[in-house]
Amino acid sequence: MASNNLSRAMMSTPTANVWIKTSHLLRAELGDDAYGSWLAQAALRPSAEGELCLVTPTGIARDWIRRNAWRRIGEVWAANDPEGRVLHLKSKIEYEAEAGSPTEAFEPVEPSIAPIASAAHPPAVQGERWCGLQDRFRFDTFVAGPANEFADAVARRVASWADGHFNPVVLHGPYGFGKTHLLNAMAWEAMANAPDRKVVYLTAERFLSGFVRALMERRAASFKDELRSADLLLIDDVHLIGGKQSTQEEMLYTLAALMEDGRRVVFSADRPPSALTEMDPHLRSHLSAGLVCGIEPADRTLRMGILERKLQILCRQQGFEGSLRPEAMAFLADRFTESVRELEGALNTLTARAGAAIGSLSVEEIQRMLSLNLRGAERRVTVDDIQKAAAEHFGLKQADLISACRTRAIARPRQAAMWLAKQLTTRSLPDIGRRFGGRDHTTVLHAVRRIDELRAADAQLARDLETLTRKLRG
Repeated sequence: MASNNLSRAMMSTPTANVWIKTSHLLRAELGDDAYGSWLAQAALRPSAEGELCLVTPTGIARDWIRRNAWRRIGEVWAANDPEGRVLHLKSKIEYEAEAGSPTEAFEPVEPSIAPIASAAHPPAVQGERWCGLQDRFRFDTFVAGPANEFADAVARRVASWADGHFNPVVLHGPYGFGKTHLLNAMAWEAMANAPDRKVVYLTAERFLSGFVRALMERRAASFKDELRSADLLLIDDVHLIGGKQSTQEEMLYTLAALMEDGRRVVFSADRPPSALTEMDPHLRSHLSAGLVCGIEPADRTLRMGILERKLQILCRQQGFEGSLRPEAMAFLADRFTESVRELEGALNTLTARAGAAIGSLSVEEIQRMLSLNLRGAERRVTVDDIQKAAAEHFGLKQADLISACRTRAIARPRQAAMWLAKQLTTRSLPDIGRRFGGRDHTTVLHAVRRIDELRAADAQLARDLETLTRKLRG
């Protein structure tokens, strides 16, 4: 009983408020995914000596926090705790062993999912139900390039509340190339530019579940009022309500009501409205009548820019300066082309495993660290696939690429195919050489280096490699 009383005393309102403030900032800096995976289940507990302990449910979570966030947690805690108490870190097993008995129910002090209200971070709407913005998705962390610059420009114009706004705006493109980022950025910027206006952001899934719950609880009217009173409504992944007739009708009525009142509406989808064949024709027609902005898959230059920006953020969060070698940066940009999320996931893995030593990593070390990430790609793309695709693209036969012929018309495509084999598979140089007519590994290395040199100056070759990479990666 005394231990329980001490625990409650330690978690009194002032102490809980310090941890809530710390948690809010950490969630913003780490992002929702990392915070939710490692920190959300941690809880403050008193130690046997009367000190404060951050207790994690597992040793793995404790180790991740110690490596990636403990220094920052200490800084933020010290800045917010007027009593200057030291915070310790232990796993649940360690804590119980020291306490000599099991802990009481493990209930972490979890901050509300709504961000702390301030001039820079106003709440999206009143009520937790409509919150869901991710603080890391802002315009200053969005990397623009030819593939997304029009969508970026339109998003910034919407967020500035500028006149001449097309209604609705629909951003469309494949998964993982920035639609959610832009919708979040619009919401944050719009709230900062006009704190008195109401901005509502939610996913189509939340729209669907909220609508169904409102019908079951007989409060559909308040649901409608909440949405139709928005000055700016942003709905992510609208294609997910395809086939849900009653939900589509409600969205159509909401869209019509907002447009009639001159309110602004932005949607995102994985395809242009005309291709959303599973959607109600009337809703599809309304979506098509606005401004439709396509976001293309990121080209190599944009992927390099995203890597550089993301690495800066990750290193700053972990308290060190770091940069990748140029060849390592190029390897990641060329290997992870299917989505920006896949690219960021690989960089997160490298940063977590290498820490401040990330700048010294060679391509071979990166391949070993990312073996699990790359294994799936190896199953999808083989050297034979590459040879067939390269031969077709350059108007040759596959036999030409493995022949002894050394004319320029064949040697350059062969070098390009060897370069692709190095980038898209985890085959060793000797193995690649054997599959190209029994050539020596030094020949493959020369081909890889030569193509690296040429593609920087030869725009056509760079386009050929980009086209082949996309074809091979599907």
